[in-house]
Amino acid sequence: MRSWLFGEIGAPADELLVEGWHKPGSLTQCSGAWIHAAGGAVLDGGEYELTAEPHFVWLAVVSGNVTLMRPEGELPLADHDTCVLPASRAAMNLRVENASARVLWIAFAGPLAPMVIRKLGALLHMPLRQAALPSQMVVAEQIVQVIVRHSGTANATYQLQHLMYGMIATHWGQPVAMDAMLSHEVGKVVDFMRADQYRTNLSLQEMAAISRVPTETFRKRFVSEVGMPPLSYLLHCKMERAKELLREPGCSVRQVGAEVGMQDPYHFSKQFKSIIGISPSAFMKQAMKPDATIRKQLPPKETKA
Repeated sequence: MRSWLFGEIGAPADELLVEGWHKPGSLTQCSGAWIHAAGGAVLDGGEYELTAEPHFVWLAVVSGNVTLMRPEGELPLADHDTCVLPASRAAMNLRVENASARVLWIAFAGPLAPMVIRKLGALLHMPLRQAALPSQMVVAEQIVQVIVRHSGTANATYQLQHLMYGMIATHWGQPVAMDAMLSHEVGKVVDFMRADQYRTNLSLQEMAAISRVPTETFRKRFVSEVGMPPLSYLLHCKMERAKELLREPGCSVRQVGAEVGMQDPYHFSKQFKSIIGISPSAFMKQAMKPDATIRKQLPPKETKA
């Protein structure tokens, strides 16, 4: 089986190797640094060759003992130890010392990626062992979860930026929640809504059926993890999707309402205004006006000689 970090390895069960990559959005690219890929694996005892990817890679040991075999010598790593593999690095191997070890890795890209690495307390040219705070490991776990769920897309680009800065914040001792991850059950429902682009008017019972959790248990868990009731969350997402569609030339209010599952344009307009504060037609009109603030921040156009 081909792994992004380990190259060719044995074919473990799906749950023993998970990874994905991130397609950064335009705003994320403008930030100068982003998460390129991430993954996790449970590795049996033995030695694994690390691929020579041109990205800085934050490597963490969740459990077990491993040794990084590098040109400068061996670097032993144990539970909650981390190190950063340099970009364009020389050949390195990872040796799993015991029966198995669980590891996570996160690759950073962009012209400002070296600054992220420095903020994480690492060197740019060689790996050093560092201990991770428990909250940093929680954030890393969530990064892997989000990458795997949305691999190859820009669907979670802003969430991943938030998590990247969360990693830096935890390194510097800033408080980050220990229970930031969505459960598998709630995550399934959120992913279903997003994949459906919020067209379906799901009931609470239908959401609970997707999660395979009793209705009341699902409702309480959703509120606890997301911070708002499921139906309120769905309505919020429908309106955000509607705002996106209203910016597109040629779309009518009736068409946009239908796209988010509201066939009655009056009902759609009423819901939109109650949440956004203005009517869909007024929003469309405002969205067509050039943003003078952003325009002033753009560099002047080059003139031909």
